[in-house]
Amino acid sequence: MGRVALVTGGTRGIGRAISLALKEDGHTVVASYAGNDEAANAFKEETGIAVHKFDVGDFDACAATMAQIANDVGPIEILVNNAGITRDKPLHKMDREHWDAVINTNLSGLFNTCRNVIDSMREQGFGRIINISSINGQKGQFGQTNYSAAKAGEIGFTKSLALETAAKGITVNAIAPGYIGTEMVMAVPEKILNEVIIPQIPVGRLGQPEEIARCVAFLASDDAGFITGSTLSANGGQYLS
Repeated sequence: MGRVALVTGGTRGIGRAISLALKEDGHTVVASYAGNDEAANAFKEETGIAVHKFDVGDFDACAATMAQIANDVGPIEILVNNAGITRDKPLHKMDREHWDAVINTNLSGLFNTCRNVIDSMREQGFGRIINISSINGQKGQFGQTNYSAAKAGEIGFTKSLALETAAKGITVNAIAPGYIGTEMVMAVPEKILNEVIIPQIPVGRLGQPEEIARCVAFLASDDAGFITGSTLSANGGQYLS
């Protein structure tokens, strides 16, 4: 059964793969983006998936855009919170703006999107919320106190909202990817990839965006109705929790 899905940060990298996987499953997909108009327009032309530009860290922008989506194609039934940024620095070198930017987008963004869709999901008696966390929210990472805190917060948010909404037919789950072969990761020097990062991954390779997308597609499906409050670790065995 096709449903209306919003994928934040859905035009590039993991988000792009998620948008395509949900469309392939027959859903009406809308992808959001924050700033790269050229990439977003190219994605729209290539895939036929509608795109909306807004900042997930801005509550009012989320409210306006999500209301527009509901008016255009129907109430959002699947919400994938994938949008995220990094501003990496050790804490003793981190400015407050680096902290605030990451927390506002990666963690407060969950409140902004979920708060603007939860009422309609409760009224419908159905919803799928999938939050893209990170391995670094589970194990920590040097130079990422802001990012790791936000991603760990996503997991706590997921568990709490799952408890609040389970009786209403809404599931809330998180996925914690490890190192995935996105444009950002592939920009790391080859020597670092091959000699530092990949040797830490027991399966011996980077993950692919499509592998995370398939996890999302399953959690968004009717088949996953008995799974809520869970965190799916997709990291090639790098961190076992």
